[in-house]
Amino acid sequence: LNLEPKSKNTISGLCALQLERILESRKHANDVFDILEVLESEKEKDVNTAVSACSKLFCTLLERKDLFIGKLPGEEEAVSGGSGPGEKYSIFMRHRYNSCVEMLLDHLSHEAHSVKESALCCLMKFAAGEGLHPLEDLDWSEHYSFPRELIQTVVDRLLSKTTDNTLVLSRFQEFLEMEDVRFYAMSSIRDSAGKAVMPIYQNNVFTLISNISMPSQESELTNFMVKQEDLKHFTSLQEHKRVFERMWLGFLKYRLPSSMYKKVLVILHDSILPHMSKPTLMIDFLTAAYEVGGAISLLALNGLFVLIHQHNLDYPDFYKKLYNLLEPSIFHVKYKARFFHLANIFLSSSHLPVYLVAAFAKRLARLALTAPPAALLIVLPFIYNLIRRHPSCRVLIHKPKPLEDPYLMDEEDPAQCCALESSLWEVKTLQKHYHPDVAKAAMLINKPLSEQEEDISEVLELTVFELMERDLKQTQTKTIPLEFETASQLLQGGGNVLGQHFCLN
Repeated sequence: LNLEPKSKNTISGLCALQLERILESRKHANDVFDILEVLESEKEKDVNTAVSACSKLFCTLLERKDLFIGKLPGEEEAVSGGSGPGEKYSIFMRHRYNSCVEMLLDHLSHEAHSVKESALCCLMKFAAGEGLHPLEDLDWSEHYSFPRELIQTVVDRLLSKTTDNTLVLSRFQEFLEMEDVRFYAMSSIRDSAGKAVMPIYQNNVFTLISNISMPSQESELTNFMVKQEDLKHFTSLQEHKRVFERMWLGFLKYRLPSSMYKKVLVILHDSILPHMSKPTLMIDFLTAAYEVGGAISLLALNGLFVLIHQHNLDYPDFYKKLYNLLEPSIFHVKYKARFFHLANIFLSSSHLPVYLVAAFAKRLARLALTAPPAALLIVLPFIYNLIRRHPSCRVLIHKPKPLEDPYLMDEEDPAQCCALESSLWEVKTLQKHYHPDVAKAAMLINKPLSEQEEDISEVLELTVFELMERDLKQTQTKTIPLEFETASQLLQGGGNVLGQHFCLN
């Protein structure tokens, strides 16, 4: 007989039958072992069937209060002791419940995503059940009943050191919409953040915490997994911010891979700083990120700029660090457009010292001598805008080219580079540039600059290829005048003249 098709249906039917028997009568309690055995099956479909059965079984037992409440005694102790049948049953089932929870936690690392997802959903149902029907003795007048240990264990397993759990973590995001789950999950992440600095672990942590959606007002704290009277911890937005802040600071105090620095810095000013109690505590992370170099340094300065202007951070070395990012390579990196966009914002204040603005204008002018045409069409308007904002810098235009330029290109401090003692002779040199658009842009310095700033946003993304394409597509709009009156009969009468010539000869 071919029993294979029938056996597949038997597992599902067997679990359903055993579930019904257990819930009908306590004398069938031992049937729970069969369900737990299927839970350890190697077949994905069978495991999911057993997870569903366990979910219905233990959630029902929680509601009936058929699981032992309080400090759980050992099974041998319960059998040999003087406990009654009802208490022995509740102790027995509580031990089976604990075994089921352990198996489900192990399944969070299962190779099949469907098993991971069903195990997670079952565990969260258990958490909700424990919240409504606590398994610990509590003083209800002082304590809020929440299965924090179960949530912490789930979070610890999801933040694996060896398995990328991106998919199952995205499923867990749905549960983080609940205020109490999010609060204790953030506390768990904070506690586990220092346990490993492995790349896979860090990716799992970042996947989880970067998608946490924080409320902006206390009135938004309305969605709870466990609804009870004592909600002091969860109706305080300040408490949520405090835990959120500790979670991020705990994660960021360890050295991160370059790619991770970038991911954090991109979301910093929108998704992290607004939800911290003391955003200025991020200064150590931002300072460390600046030292990484490249695009990460620029993004770190953006974070510092936000702290300076929105949170009153005192950071005197900000512009010195920005100045030192101006290197020849800045014109050839992928983040060139972002750099000049942010630099334009950083230098937009009209209250900056003249020496500082002059230093930036002079350094950019010097770098322009070796920059590609597409970059020059950004740099030249950028320099002109700096001068427009700070008329005192016009002295750089009117000074003649010195025999020996006093500007110190290698000086890291803009206050000591002697930019105001120099001139922008480099811009006048670019008036003889081989590219006509660059030469034309450089010519503007010969005339008084208009008060209206130039919009550089249109050229920030301009590439060399686009510049060439634009030149090649230019069409001749004007006709070239060859003669005032168009000749319509060029050779008319000419034949007679030739004929007369031949007759005379």
